[in-house]
Amino acid sequence: MSAAVTGGRIELTQVHRFPNRPVRVAGTLHWDILALYRGVLDGLRAAGPAESVGIDSWAIDYGLLDAAGRLIGNPVHYRDARTNRFTARVDPYEVTGLQFLQFNTVNQLLTERLDQAETMLLIPDLLGYWLTGAIGAERTNVSTTGLYDVTRREWAWDLFDKLNLPHRLFPEISSESTPLRADVAEEIGYTTAVTKVASHDTASAVVAVPAETGRFAYISCGTWSLVGVELPAPVLTEESRLANFTNEAGIDGTTRYLRNVMGLWILQECLRAWGEPDLEPLLAEAETAGTDTVIDPDDPSFLPPGDMPARIAAYCARTGQRAPQGRAQVVRCILQSLALAYQRAVADAVRLSGRPVEVVHLVGGGSLNTLLCRLTADATGLPVVAGPVEAAALGNALVQARARGLVGDLAEMRDLVRRSAGVRTYEPRGHA
Repeated sequence: MSAAVTGGRIELTQVHRFPNRPVRVAGTLHWDILALYRGVLDGLRAAGPAESVGIDSWAIDYGLLDAAGRLIGNPVHYRDARTNRFTARVDPYEVTGLQFLQFNTVNQLLTERLDQAETMLLIPDLLGYWLTGAIGAERTNVSTTGLYDVTRREWAWDLFDKLNLPHRLFPEISSESTPLRADVAEEIGYTTAVTKVASHDTASAVVAVPAETGRFAYISCGTWSLVGVELPAPVLTEESRLANFTNEAGIDGTTRYLRNVMGLWILQECLRAWGEPDLEPLLAEAETAGTDTVIDPDDPSFLPPGDMPARIAAYCARTGQRAPQGRAQVVRCILQSLALAYQRAVADAVRLSGRPVEVVHLVGGGSLNTLLCRLTADATGLPVVAGPVEAAALGNALVQARARGLVGDLAEMRDLVRRSAGVRTYEPRGHA
């Protein structure tokens, strides 16, 4: 995406799109990182000349470099089964403040042979390293690893010793901009700098939440749904740990206090199993498709790729429910289950943090799903403001714009989003 700040507005333009297709090799699910890097180079060439570049991506996954700076194997996908044996946390919540997920970075690293590894780089930092030659880590993504001290705001060095993880793997947390390598600049046809943005895509998306006050909850809704509130400090209580809430770093010292919910992955996998039918007619049918069936989106059976409709039916059999009949009922079941999961997460965030909420901002691709937005307003009993769709790209661009003096603090960034992005409000209809 290219972004321009002009006339008191920020405008995004899609300049290049490329697929992100995981690859299974000898039983292990990998990211095709070189294909992604090629897509980045093609995109930079199509966008150029750009005054600045910022990279955000999903969290948790990483590449390992050897002493010569070469990548040791393709990064493993977090949906791979290698971390299935982790059923309890290895990182103390009072230090990391992180939600337990079996595939957290710390658990992935504990499955690795690290004797040849010199450096661990999370995905945006790995791509940035190939573009610039500079090694470093970005805070918002580091805070998702289970290896970050959320109070001291640095790597959890004491934890590395307890887990036998070598200190050398973990690069300095930095916010410096770095110029492109000369050979990369020659390849894309211009020179520029890579600006450290909020490199976790949810952190970037939260920057672009068009909130007018601090009394808001957010749902960053895509393959995953991240549901929470923005706070000035982490919540590290035992009650918070038991509720499996996470404290991740936002920009300007904020804390993203949230819970991960499985998200639209379940719907995406159903569509794939059905041969990729057009979603819009299915959503229209689901609007009136009656079903009382509810699934828990976070049930582990829904995590791996595969035949999702069959898994939903198996879940219903396991829980004594009638399985949805036909595709429209399956879609309705998924969306009402997500809305109820959002309601639980918002209510828990308010209760555990003490932060009152008057409105829910639903950003990301899910904001285009009218039925999901309506059901979420009904379930929470709060207005749902849907949009912007490309929230992560907007937040990424806004941090770059601030680095260039084009916009001020977080409140100014959000004001710029309100003036620029179309949003739609869904009022609760009184029947949760």
